[in-house]
Amino acid sequence: MLKLIFYTRTKCPLCDKAKTALIEMRSENPFELEEWDIDESDELTEKYGLMIPVVELDGEMLQYGHIDKFELSKRLQKKD
Repeated sequence: MLKLIFYTRTKCPLCDKAKTALIEMRSENPFELEEWDIDESDELTEKYGLMIPVVELDGEMLQYGHIDKFELSKRLQKKD
C-alpha cells in the first residue's frame, strides 16, 4: 500500500481543503496517510514553510500549495 506524507500546519485553510480531498481520494486509491505538522519542527518549517500543504510519496514531492485531486489521483495510479 502506498504511504503519503502530508505536511500541514494548524490554522491553514488550504491544508484543511487538501486533507478533505485526500480523504475523499482514499476510496478510489487506497493509501496510508501520515500527517506532519511543520510547526512542530524548525527543520520542517524551514523546508516547507511557504509551500504547505505538501503531499509527498517515497521522498518525492507530488504536489504543494493548491492540491489538485484529479492530477494527484493520476500520479498515484501510476505509482501503484
